[in-house]
Amino acid sequence: MSVEQFSIAGQNSSQTKAVIYCRVSSAKQVEEGHGLDSQATRCREYAARKNYEVVQVFHEKGVSGGLMDRPSFNKLITFIKASRQDGMVVIIDDISRFARDIESHWTLRRTLKDIGGKLESPSITFGEDSDSVLIENLLASVSQHQRQKNREQTTNRMRARTMNGYWCFPAPPGFRYQQVSGHGKLLVRDEPLASIIQEALEGFASGRFQSQSEVKSFLESEPAFASRFPNGFVRYEEVIRLLTRPHYAGYIEVPRWGIRLQEAKHEGLISFSPYTRIQERIREGARVTARKDINEDFPLRGFVTCGDCEKPLTSCWSKSKTGKKHPYYMCFNKECGSYRKSIRRDQLEGDFTDLLETVRPSETKVSIAAKMFATIWDARMEKAQEHAALYAAKIKDLETQSAKLLDRLVEAENASIIKAYEKRISDLDEERLILTEKAARVGQPRAPFEQMFELAMQFPASLCKFWETGRFELQRLVLKLTFSERLPYDRNLGFRTPELSFPFRALGGNFVPDCNMAEPMGFEPTRPFRAYSLSRGAPSTTRPQLH
Repeated sequence: MSVEQFSIAGQNSSQTKAVIYCRVSSAKQVEEGHGLDSQATRCREYAARKNYEVVQVFHEKGVSGGLMDRPSFNKLITFIKASRQDGMVVIIDDISRFARDIESHWTLRRTLKDIGGKLESPSITFGEDSDSVLIENLLASVSQHQRQKNREQTTNRMRARTMNGYWCFPAPPGFRYQQVSGHGKLLVRDEPLASIIQEALEGFASGRFQSQSEVKSFLESEPAFASRFPNGFVRYEEVIRLLTRPHYAGYIEVPRWGIRLQEAKHEGLISFSPYTRIQERIREGARVTARKDINEDFPLRGFVTCGDCEKPLTSCWSKSKTGKKHPYYMCFNKECGSYRKSIRRDQLEGDFTDLLETVRPSETKVSIAAKMFATIWDARMEKAQEHAALYAAKIKDLETQSAKLLDRLVEAENASIIKAYEKRISDLDEERLILTEKAARVGQPRAPFEQMFELAMQFPASLCKFWETGRFELQRLVLKLTFSERLPYDRNLGFRTPELSFPFRALGGNFVPDCNMAEPMGFEPTRPFRAYSLSRGAPSTTRPQLH
């Protein structure tokens, strides 16, 4: 806390020494500065009237009147002890600026008295007689009541606004408050953090990030997000907070106020369905410690296996006689014939790039897949209308069940039964919210088919481009989405036939074969059949077979 020191030149050294103590409790008062300045001015005026010499002014900034541990007050105590002057006056503007709690007030008063301090104020005369103590107690009680009443009123207003769908606490990362017509201060997207967090949430919900460790690595790779932490290190606690905040799905809840999960006025970064999927994955335990031996220098480490023993290849940097370092992959299985036989990184990763080229689907297959998906898309759009009616019926049924459980909850007396009812009602409300969101979105795709298909096909059609970006998370994504198993690699023959994931197996020919014009000859039987007219009888079934 800042301390102002005032010395009055020419004053007699026999004057009574005094210090001024000023306090404000809110950050707004600290920023504006008017509260502290006005208190100090009034106390100086009182000191001049009493012919006191003000030696120091102590400013207590942003500290509640109900607290006893105060930085500037502790400095004041230390200063009085160091001065060794019995009877030093401590001037306060008003009793409410000293404390807003009876217990805190008398504790601080006794502390001052024990070190020889004397409390004075232009608003009240402090005395030791019963009448003065009674008045002091009454004023301290009034200050305490005002503080408690202000807190109650503020809490009630915040609770009411929260019930109306507005968040009243500090904005979560990725959001900021903005004055919006008809809403007051409303959470809005705070770029670029909003887009980074949205990508992290959607990636974890879809399985792109298999664990919280991968979400953590992704966030640390984004300078705009990681710069908020020392050394760019994102803690797991921050990751779990991001994954569990309902704000990002456009919902809010405050359990301590009895406000259950409800739709908020602000727009979320993701929809509610991915949010529930994230919570399910967290409950399933999708938290795996990130391997330290997998890094950007060797993106294929742990994914490529030895062609002889099928154990994962390891990697290292080897220093030559000239001192230059060279990267290698190698097998570290002592029982393998290729034990410690190195493979140059450029060779292995070059072969892998060639392998990606063979996996990439042809334009013909992409065209055929587009027609197939378009047909399915139209059928699904027609089906969506039926789903809307089903959602409406299900929502109504859930509301009926919830109302019945509420009636039972009111009549229940057993604590365990009440808890079970509350849990069931909460589950029904969550299910109803999911269905309500689905009903609102059914039949309304986020983008036209052409755009959605183009985005979906952009990945398989550009595998090599994603790999060659050098971004570690994209390279690992290529590995996970393209191949269903690890890739065996022979030092002499290269990669063996890989096991592809379903989309690439489908686009690779098993389900969408390349189509060409049929040859004019070559189909069996090559001998032409004889035509029979209706006037002639059908051929005998006992006729000998053709040879």
